[in-house]
Amino acid sequence: MPDTRLVQIQEMLKAEPNDSFLNYLLSLEYGKLNDIYKAIDIIETLLFKDENYLGAYYQLGKYYEQTDQPEKAVDTYKKGVLVAQNQKNKKAQGELNEALWMLED
Repeated sequence: MPDTRLVQIQEMLKAEPNDSFLNYLLSLEYGKLNDIYKAIDIIETLLFKDENYLGAYYQLGKYYEQTDQPEKAVDTYKKGVLVAQNQKNKKAQGELNEALWMLED
């Protein structure tokens, strides 16, 4: 039986295919279903189209960590820190820096 939330998000995306938030949610749903590579593909595409979607950097970094791609995770967190600085979002900047610190430790 298909995941109801996944189907709902996919239906909403038919009307708004470039909606960053919906694409982010779609990525999270695939992550919950342990289809991490599909989740990565969706979130990479999201960031290609909307590089200022701040929340995606942390999640993408975590996906890279889960798939044993630490170099990509570090790069993603660093890019996210720059976006957070530009947006003057201290909370997100701190979370990204902490993820980076934990990975580099």
